[in-house]
Amino acid sequence: MIEDLEKELLDAIVKICDIREMIPEEISVDSDLIGLDSPLGLDSLDAVEIVVMIQDVYGVRVQGQDQGREIIRSLKTLADFIRTHSPAPLQT
Repeated sequence: MIEDLEKELLDAIVKICDIREMIPEEISVDSDLIGLDSPLGLDSLDAVEIVVMIQDVYGVRVQGQDQGREIIRSLKTLADFIRTHSPAPLQT
């Protein structure tokens, strides 16, 4: 089940990464976001766009590439990071 924040993130990723293909229905919060196994077909350039977006929109800071790779592994890891590090309370 995709919660509100995960759905919001998925919608934002589709928009900023200009995904024009149909989003697979089987995508889950644990699906890989980046790489060969990504159902969205995202690559490292998309990863940079996602990191910039979460910093701008949610006010959280990503400290380096290693942390960035861990955070954007899946919608779940991304949402969990935002929930934990957001300066403002999130409605989820």
